[in-house]
Amino acid sequence: MRVGDVIRVIEEFAPLGIQEKWDNSGLCIGSPEDEVTSVLLGLDCTPELVDEAVSCGADMIVTHHPLIFRAPNAVTDDTTLGRSIIFLAQKGISAINAHTNLDCAPGGVNDVLAGKLGLANVDVLNPNGVDAEGRPWGLLRHGTVESQSLQAFLPQVKACLGCEGLRYIEGNKPVCHVAVGGGAC
Repeated sequence: MRVGDVIRVIEEFAPLGIQEKWDNSGLCIGSPEDEVTSVLLGLDCTPELVDEAVSCGADMIVTHHPLIFRAPNAVTDDTTLGRSIIFLAQKGISAINAHTNLDCAPGGVNDVLAGKLGLANVDVLNPNGVDAEGRPWGLLRHGTVESQSLQAFLPQVKACLGCEGLRYIEGNKPVCHVAVGGGAC
């Protein structure tokens, strides 16, 4: 398998064309022609994850968040980003991410969040477009729950998402419509 094969699989589900304009999803380090025998998955391409890739013999790292968000002015060992880029290149480890394209994709991060919360009648709020199958895509999902107090709903959110804490504002209204969006939302 080659890096380009992994890219094609990811893009079949979450095409780069649906990422937010400010995002940097896709291949950050490597060549589509590089061979891939082992892939390590992570949320962020941290130095610890890079070390783990070396330890386990992975030649590709796939993360949700981009290693390179904005083009650096220089790639030197003076910065964590620079050290990571240099180390990955020296070790021949490719790095790719699927960020807002995976958040926006039908069946992606925000649909999974809506499902975990048990939302009914889920739709895309303010869709950015439709995919080849006619399904809308965009960052936010909206759904409904049985009308309940916020104080009754919050423990359910914590349990469903495995959160230790939540930030919220008391609106003094029952919860029945819920909008869901990961990260950038």
